[in-house]
Amino acid sequence: MKGLAQVRSYERSVRLLMVNQFTINLGFYMLMPYLATHLAGPLGLAGWLVGLILGVRNFSQQGMFLIGGTLADRLGYKPMIIAGLVLRTVGFAVLGLVESVPALLAASAATGLAGALFNPASRAYLAADAGERRVEAFALFNVFYQAGILLGPLVGMVLTGVDFRVTCLVASGIFAVLSLVQIRALPARRAEDRKTGEGVLTQWRGIFANRPFLLFSVAMVGSYVMSFQVYLALPLEVRRLGGEGRFGTAAVAVLFAVSGLSTILFQTKVTAWCKARMEPGRALVWGLLTMGVAFTPLLLASAVPVPGGGVGRWLLASVPPTLSALLLALGTMIAYPFEMDTIVRLAGDRLVATHYGLYNTICGVGITLGNLLTGAALDAARDAGMSALPWLALCALGLLCGGALYGLHRGGRLAPPAPQSRSEPVTV
Repeated sequence: MKGLAQVRSYERSVRLLMVNQFTINLGFYMLMPYLATHLAGPLGLAGWLVGLILGVRNFSQQGMFLIGGTLADRLGYKPMIIAGLVLRTVGFAVLGLVESVPALLAASAATGLAGALFNPASRAYLAADAGERRVEAFALFNVFYQAGILLGPLVGMVLTGVDFRVTCLVASGIFAVLSLVQIRALPARRAEDRKTGEGVLTQWRGIFANRPFLLFSVAMVGSYVMSFQVYLALPLEVRRLGGEGRFGTAAVAVLFAVSGLSTILFQTKVTAWCKARMEPGRALVWGLLTMGVAFTPLLLASAVPVPGGGVGRWLLASVPPTLSALLLALGTMIAYPFEMDTIVRLAGDRLVATHYGLYNTICGVGITLGNLLTGAALDAARDAGMSALPWLALCALGLLCGGALYGLHRGGRLAPPAPQSRSEPVTV
């Protein structure tokens, strides 16, 4: 009830953006976890084609974030949110109705581009309308975000049990309804500095010259690499020890449930505790360090002889990864609201959507490279019999990124830039 009261205390636009994010994640995660199986199974596509179709979606989203953010700052937040939702409506419907590879590639690219359009716009809109309560607003935003991730696959599992096309059409219908709601209910909102007379290239050069922002973005890449291991390294470790049967499937499901439910239940409490006791820079450092420490249960478990079977093996396969998932969720809860607020502050409240867009691109590229290296570490560990190697590397990554943020904080690099004089007045 207290959480609902917090949500109601914000303006209508902020409340709607939170519900939007829940619904976006609900529709996305009820479809995407089952897309690869549909492509490889009923459609009979080769593995490389499945990888290509899924990769095109990720590439089109990560590669277009900067464009999406720039358009949001120049044209307004609401048009980009609606455009992204409509594009995903079409893309999801096509994924369920076509079988040709070119059409599937086009639909996959459209769903990725959709995310590049509405993600920077919605975050910049939320930051603008939440005002001085940005940190608390982003904490609540993360609760809605995780709730969608948690519920989406469950709904998708039920619908896909009937037919994957039903899943696609229902997801498309959700985005269609959401589009209509935005058109009718979301107030128009533009960036306050949209008429400074600067061209796009001039604005981009200014952002790329914002050294503290770029250093912060690179330092935060590690947080996304580490948090992504809930979907990569932790499930692989569960299945390595627990097998591919019912136990392995259930243990992986517990990982996701622990991560999502802990955020839903404790995000706002963690944020309030941190805000009352530390500066944003310190909170970010502690968040990254917590995420690095999250892999110590797996590191310690690697020193334990693996039981041949029975309850002992099940406990070894499930308990350390679950503890790691819980600590990763805690680290994210500590860092995320302050991370989103720091981007706005480093942008100087100027071209916020464009800054979010570039930030997402940098982190997206970092996730790709980080996952490649994590996968290589997992393979090397298996081949060399050094099961501790991936967990040592991930712990070191947390310490390295936490140390980098500590240096930025102590050096004053996370403070807002000095106001710039402008030859033209700012218009709203």
